[in-house]
Amino acid sequence: MLLSTGGAVALTPSLYEMLLSSWFNAVPGLWVQVAIVAAWLAAVGSLAEWLYRNKAAGPEVARKVVHIGAGNVILFAWWFQTPAWVGVGASVLFSVLTLLSYRLPILSSINGIGRKSLGTFFYAVSIGLLVAWFWSLGSPHYAVLGVLVMTWGDGLAALIGQRFGKHPYKLWDMHKSWEGSLTMGLVSFVVSSLILLAVQGVSWQTWLIALSVAIVATGLEAFSKFGIDNLTVPLGSAALCFVLSQVL
Repeated sequence: MLLSTGGAVALTPSLYEMLLSSWFNAVPGLWVQVAIVAAWLAAVGSLAEWLYRNKAAGPEVARKVVHIGAGNVILFAWWFQTPAWVGVGASVLFSVLTLLSYRLPILSSINGIGRKSLGTFFYAVSIGLLVAWFWSLGSPHYAVLGVLVMTWGDGLAALIGQRFGKHPYKLWDMHKSWEGSLTMGLVSFVVSSLILLAVQGVSWQTWLIALSVAIVATGLEAFSKFGIDNLTVPLGSAALCFVLSQVL
């Protein structure tokens, strides 16, 4: 950010740069990072399993608890500046685990929804791909944006659509609701705006990019056959945001 002072031009750090600078000195070691993430995932998984097994909520609610909660680990990776190989390795591990879960009685709170879907597998794969891509470019916030649009946007869209969806529509044999799609668009816009505001500040480009991401993410989520939206939404959102940021 440029600031003019009495004819001279001084370079002032952005909010993102200042946050990174202050955070850098407090970043815990790698094993502490892994322990924090593991504790978070254990808490999310335990809550989902409790909801599922005690019938405190339907299987879809338990699944979305994991869907939203687990995705937030990308924030830990961003804040802790976790090496890319850790994220990619975790993605590979969980991809294998999710494939096994389709054959073995594990992760019941995630896969016990009574429909044929590879969404959980695509979920793990998309995080690994985004970390590998944008960590290598030194722009991890694009990966964070893609993952959080998927987790919060798609997760809340499903819950709102099922609970309050009074205006359904059908797209290639998939039943959706306008309430769910509206939630997807709104949440995607909020998530994208918050991340871009933290990184590049307030500008018309920020709002335009966030709006564009929200529209495209909503369209991609509408086509969710076999859970493919868990791959197309995060990759498409991150890629679009990256391209538009370079162009604008």
